[in-house]
Order: sequence, then C-alpha cells, then structure tokens
Amino acid sequence: MSSLKNLLKKYRILILIVGLLVLSVSQQKLFMPYVYDVIKSDLFLVDSEDKGSDLPVSTPLSNIAFMHCNNYLKSKAETDVTMNFAEKPLKAWSLGNYQYVINAEVSITDSAGTSTKKYACRITYNKGDNEEDALNIDNWSIIGVSDL
Repeated sequence: MSSLKNLLKKYRILILIVGLLVLSVSQQKLFMPYVYDVIKSDLFLVDSEDKGSDLPVSTPLSNIAFMHCNNYLKSKAETDVTMNFAEKPLKAWSLGNYQYVINAEVSITDSAGTSTKKYACRITYNKGDNEEDALNIDNWSIIGVSDL
C-alpha cells in the first residue's frame, strides 16, 4: 500500500497531465459532436415574422410595449410616489419573435423630492403575428424591469 502511495506521489504531475489530456480528447471526440448535431437541428429554430435587430426600432408594437412597461411600473409604485413618463422611449430594440427591450426615463416624485431615472424593461407579445389585441395587457409578458 505504501509503495502505491509513493508511486502516486512520485508521478502526480504526470498523472494530472494524462488526466487532462484524456478529458480534453474525450470532450472533443465524444461530447462535442452531439452538441454540434443539436445546434444544426431545428430544436432552437423560432419561425416568426418578427425579426430581431441590433438597431433601435420604433414600431407600433414597440410603442405598445413601452406603454405596458410604464403601466406595469405605475402599478408597482408605492401610493405616495408619482411617476411621470416621457412620450416615447429613449430606445427600443426588437429581439425577434415579438420580444422587446425598452430603455426609457421616468420622473419620480416622492417625499424626498423629484428625480429622473432610467429604466429598462424586457417584454414579450404572446400572440405572435396576430396583432389585433395588442393593447390588452393579458397578451403580454413582462420578463423583467431594472430596479429604479
């Protein structure tokens, strides 16, 4: 038993290097081919008329998303707080598949005074290509809002 211990102690660096090589080769030859097959498949494909853009957008749906984000913030505000929103967002981005990120400012008045803060809101329209009932908040999901 002590000879095995001495042998492991003597060759521990070599065992570590061989272990890392075996791990690296097994990942490249066994695991990654399956990952590439999943990526090539249609598993993550979302077929939608709404294409994302890395440039800011101003569309009827992005404006409705802005309105719903503002209403959501008002509903979460304390009763002694007054919120005044701008007419339009600073910027709005379409992430595709009817998901939007809205960046806007809000003027908040409370007992400490008035301050202007920026917020970001991520929101999704759940009805897809059917935009008839976009004004109904029940057809939207607010994914998150930055802290004010």
